[in-house]
Amino acid sequence: MESDRAQLSALASTLDDVTRRITDVAGHYQAPPREDIAQGLYEVERALNTAARHLAKVMRAMRTD
Repeated sequence: MESDRAQLSALASTLDDVTRRITDVAGHYQAPPREDIAQGLYEVERALNTAARHLAKVMRAMRTD
């Protein structure tokens, strides 16, 4: 169980890193003519943030075991 928590914690850190990197790249495309790229990347960012929240919830539930 402890090794599962450690693995999930590492994955949560990776998710945070990937989210930051996506956001950085999206910032390069905020101006026309490629705003569509930024919008798509921000959608990915939102999905990753949602995934991170769900993962955090699961990890909290694991602590109660």
